[in-house]
Amino acid sequence: MQITPPPFWLGLFFLSWLFCHNASSQPTIQHWQTDSGTRVYFVPAPDLPMVDIEIVFDAGSARDGKQSGLAMLTNDLLSEGAAGHSADEIAEHFDNLGAELSNSVDSDMASVSLRSLSEPALLQPAVNMLALLLAKPDFEATAFERLRQQTLIGLKYQEQQPSSLARKAFYQSAFGKHPYASLSDGTAKTVSALTRDDLKAFHGRYYVAKNALISIVGALERTAAETLAKTIIEQLSPGETPLALPPVIELEQALTQHIEHPSTQTHILIGQPGVARGDPDYFNLYVGNYILGGSGLVSRLSERIREQRGLAYSTYSYFSPRRVAGPFIASVKTRQDQATEAMTLLKQTLAEFIKQGPSAAELKKAKQGITGSFPLRIKSNSNIIGYLSMLGYYRLPLDYLHTFNQNVEGVTVDKIRKAFQQRIHPDKLVTITVGQVQ
Repeated sequence: MQITPPPFWLGLFFLSWLFCHNASSQPTIQHWQTDSGTRVYFVPAPDLPMVDIEIVFDAGSARDGKQSGLAMLTNDLLSEGAAGHSADEIAEHFDNLGAELSNSVDSDMASVSLRSLSEPALLQPAVNMLALLLAKPDFEATAFERLRQQTLIGLKYQEQQPSSLARKAFYQSAFGKHPYASLSDGTAKTVSALTRDDLKAFHGRYYVAKNALISIVGALERTAAETLAKTIIEQLSPGETPLALPPVIELEQALTQHIEHPSTQTHILIGQPGVARGDPDYFNLYVGNYILGGSGLVSRLSERIREQRGLAYSTYSYFSPRRVAGPFIASVKTRQDQATEAMTLLKQTLAEFIKQGPSAAELKKAKQGITGSFPLRIKSNSNIIGYLSMLGYYRLPLDYLHTFNQNVEGVTVDKIRKAFQQRIHPDKLVTITVGQVQ
């Protein structure tokens, strides 16, 4: 039987519908600022009776000063008692409402997140308690000491982990005296010296309305989202935004450090300061690194080091953009007797990529992988809320999600090559090895 092809106009109609359908699936971001100076980002998501809220403060570990670990411990204690409510009472309150609370700290930001059903009788009391945690934490003595001891135990454990030793040494070497040189959990010395008054002062300085960003995704109307945002921050003091972080100073020469450790494998990290969020070359570097070492077992590093030479099970690379230039890191773990060979091949592969860039075939495959998987990365409210906070905190364009695939498609081999040559300098790499010298 002969099948008659559809008329040309029908094909055009289908393609037009498909394009519009995909475009409309991208979340539409609404944005405003409260009277107290808090910026709010909101995406209506009526399909599920859920609301996700994330409050972000410019209160990450880069604000620790000489008291590394201060930002993290302050954030950890928010849910350990507030306005006279004990940690158990707070946990029971959220459990009874079917709500989930979480919090985190990285180098740039501190966040507190809430997931709740959208039913007002459940959502409103959850948000009321959230507001108390943000504005009136008790920093109770027993809870403070318990969490500080937990932190110290964690730091002691890290001293036995080669990956943790390598990471800490890398950041210290790559960032020198910059605030990014210290990791969020601090050191045994600095954490041991912290006091409750230190936490109270840090909270009073950084957990303020003008230093806050609120992201909301869920089954709400705009007016309801505005009311929620007001409730969340109305008990915070207005405060001020902190001073900008200093720029990261580029390395002047290569730095190499070996840490002796009785591990069965050698852990190798190489890299240097990379790029900041909003850098015009971000997509060129992102796509390029996807090819180099960011796409798992199909990356060039994996092909060279794992598949062709069998030197390691896993090897990778990544850029971690931040408020100012975050790190570029490439890593491999291998047997002690193969460490020199693996490190040489890691550096050679990076140098070749910087000099030549990817092949056209590699670029085509990378674009297909990135753009094809992008819809899955924004399919849930929890995915979207993370993007909202990132866009808001780093003040990226509101159409970032709509233009993501377009920006990826605009990357060329030449753009990748030039971006890597401008940002990564093989003669100035930090090299950290942790293991036993053969």
